[in-house]
Amino acid sequence: MQIRNGLRMLAHPGQLYEAFTRSQLYRSVIRNPWPTNARTRALAVMGSVFLHLQPTRTRPEAIKITYTWGLGGISFLFFLILTLTGVLLMFYYVPQVPLAYQNMLDLQGSVSFGQLMRNMHRWAAHGMVIVVFLHMCRVFYTGSYRPPREFNRIVGVILLVLTFLLSFTGYLLPWDQLSYWAVTVGTNMVGSTPFLGGLVQFLLLGDKTVGQNTLIRFYTLHVIALPLLLSLFLSVHFWRIRKDGFSRGL
Repeated sequence: MQIRNGLRMLAHPGQLYEAFTRSQLYRSVIRNPWPTNARTRALAVMGSVFLHLQPTRTRPEAIKITYTWGLGGISFLFFLILTLTGVLLMFYYVPQVPLAYQNMLDLQGSVSFGQLMRNMHRWAAHGMVIVVFLHMCRVFYTGSYRPPREFNRIVGVILLVLTFLLSFTGYLLPWDQLSYWAVTVGTNMVGSTPFLGGLVQFLLLGDKTVGQNTLIRFYTLHVIALPLLLSLFLSVHFWRIRKDGFSRGL
């Protein structure tokens, strides 16, 4: 009898789909019905991780491409690309002075798709710095920092600083002449800051000059500390957009 019922359901796909939607497995994943009215749409939004990030109400003029230029979403896309390519690069990169530069050469000439991954990571990093800066300019010139969004403006500035720090710490990892002297000049500029400049410089370098301690510290900051901080403030940033909504401009 069970085999006969199963064959009958296979002959009618609609019945098979209806039986599947009534199953415990389906109801454990999809808790709300397909949205057909205001109530079911609200339930679908509140029950979805991704839809819940969107503001409850959005004015059409606030999401026009000529107003936002999609700069916030593009910045987040670059961050996802950097995370994916960075994880792949970590499989081959060793943060040691005798090996770091050779690893870069191996990625470019020996590892399959290694040069593609490195170039994607490099250009996505440049793109993220540029787009985040343009996003901050857009927020300023359209007055999107006005109440009740002033706190989110501060969070955005913190995200901009973290983006700069991620770019700066990643610059040393290839361990070539350009990165070595760029970090040397950058840390010397930090060291010239009054009061705490020398202490901060020593904490970054781990020594008096750029060396193995500097490389391992920059690597740890680049792949662990700064990405975690950026993800935390990104969550706060999205949450404030959810609560405050999109701005309408000046």
